[in-house]
Amino acid sequence: MAIHIEPLQKLHDRRAFSCGEPTLDDWFRNRASQDTKRDLAQVFVAIDDELGLVGFYSLSAFALQLDELPADLANKLPRYSAIPAALIGRLARDFRSRGQRVGDVLLADAINRVLAARKTLGVYAIVVDALNTMAQEFYASFGFTALPTRPDRLFLLTSVAEQARR
Repeated sequence: MAIHIEPLQKLHDRRAFSCGEPTLDDWFRNRASQDTKRDLAQVFVAIDDELGLVGFYSLSAFALQLDELPADLANKLPRYSAIPAALIGRLARDFRSRGQRVGDVLLADAINRVLAARKTLGVYAIVVDALNTMAQEFYASFGFTALPTRPDRLFLLTSVAEQARR
């Protein structure tokens, strides 16, 4: 499977996409373009030469509240009420590509884009909201850690992601 990732465009046919999670399928088919037009998210799609569109993710600016972070990290930061972060708001792969590690490729691409943005924009952490236990385990396998107050919201420090990339 050879995939490439590019920004969502009108030419991408999303009607047949199905990841098996109705909320993600509905958002991708019906609202992803609107969120992009309104600058609420940037959406990227994974295209396979044979299967077509096999996955997507969205990126947005985000702010973590200082009191949401684990105490050991919060104690090392200035007492700002909000800490800059990037949000991978939605990430899904089509059921046709199950077992092909498309989710891994999407997540790696999202992290790389955040790290590239970090050169011109302060980004302390990358945040994800996991819809279920399986998603939590997926993100945890890449080093994301649950926030103490919200086990469905996980984060990865950009400094840790940068070190892992080396």
